[in-house]
Amino acid sequence: MNRIKIGLALGSGAARGWAHIGVIRALQDMGIEPDVITGTSIGSLVGGAYAAGKLDEIEEWVRDMDRWKVFNLLDFGLSSGGVISGEKVFNHAQERFGDILVENLDKPFAAVATDLYTGREVWLKEGNLFKVARASCAMPGLLAPKMFDGRWLVDGALVNPVPVSLARALEADFVIAVNLNSQIHIDDELEQANEQAPNTKSEQPAKDVERKEGKATEKDKNLFHNFLSRSQSYIDQIKEKFSRQPSSPGVFGVMAGSIDIMQERITKARMAGDPPDVLLQPKVGDIGLLEFELGKHAIDIGYKTTMAMKEQILEELHHLNMRIDEAPRPKS
Repeated sequence: MNRIKIGLALGSGAARGWAHIGVIRALQDMGIEPDVITGTSIGSLVGGAYAAGKLDEIEEWVRDMDRWKVFNLLDFGLSSGGVISGEKVFNHAQERFGDILVENLDKPFAAVATDLYTGREVWLKEGNLFKVARASCAMPGLLAPKMFDGRWLVDGALVNPVPVSLARALEADFVIAVNLNSQIHIDDELEQANEQAPNTKSEQPAKDVERKEGKATEKDKNLFHNFLSRSQSYIDQIKEKFSRQPSSPGVFGVMAGSIDIMQERITKARMAGDPPDVLLQPKVGDIGLLEFELGKHAIDIGYKTTMAMKEQILEELHHLNMRIDEAPRPKS
């Protein structure tokens, strides 16, 4: 039997990207070890760590995160082209996991970034893993652009949020893609129906995000407030008590919402033209872009989502194997 080459395309999604760890764990439990790894944004960080044989280490790091550890890794400053410089967290990752070169990884790996000045999609296949991930993660306005190989690069999600095409370019026969942006925008009626259904949110962290009586959702508020405090702060309670007008979205709420919409639309367009063989869509819409402390929750969702599709994944792989084995061999 000819063994097919399995590709894993890990999509963008900031803090929601910790779900990728759960996806990989579930695939391993099914006996599936992808041969080719591609990643965009947070997918490049998790995918690169997996390709380097560092999945255990990054999972331990993620599960140990809390709000203040996350906050201490953020280097704020507007002079670098973003609210966060981003060097501190990626330097910390390099110190923790070692100096790793992409070309020396255990598995073929590549990440997607965007050339800031040409708008072209850039495939990063060589260089320091954490510098590559840093460039792929440079979310416009939030994380500063990264100078890499003579070009200013920003988030790959601007052009290719779920890098299926890159996995196929690396000769993957069968591509499993992970899209983290499918559950971001839900109609109010559907959201209310889910609230009324029994046990639909029993495993999700309590979070006051309803749109009722014209109030802005928590996602519309300052993102830094989101990860510093999960509950309503005293100041916000006082403001709501004396304000007669619905609160308007803050600058970071607008930025986060716009990025979510952009990623969702671009993902749909790209995958319509180049669909994966299996598409996994963990329901991580309740996790804010910067809520990196919710790693345990995201990992669990990624694992459960993947295991729920175990039968389909194994069946699709079996059928592809059968087609390859039955294909006529070229005459020598």
